[in-house]
Amino acid sequence: LSAQRGLAEVRAARTGSPAAMEEMAENITVSTAPADSRFPTTNQAKHCFTRYNEYYKCIGEKGEDAEACVKYAKAFRSICPTDWVNKFEEQREEGTWPGKY
Repeated sequence: LSAQRGLAEVRAARTGSPAAMEEMAENITVSTAPADSRFPTTNQAKHCFTRYNEYYKCIGEKGEDAEACVKYAKAFRSICPTDWVNKFEEQREEGTWPGKY
């Protein structure tokens, strides 16, 4: 939701003044998953798979609305390619997901 709102602000600022663009730029925060020593900076496939599993483990234990699970969702969404996440979701729906959770 915040990404959609951010895009709307960018579009609005493009048609606005330089001051509006500067104000919008001050409000943007870009972040990704924190470094994890279990995964060197080479191939991130295992990191993606693990973070995705950690998220579903968390919601399985604490419920879908658990605030504690948000960090896992942010992590896998920033690391995993969208195509992979879509494939993971398909596999979960079909019951063929190889992960534990």
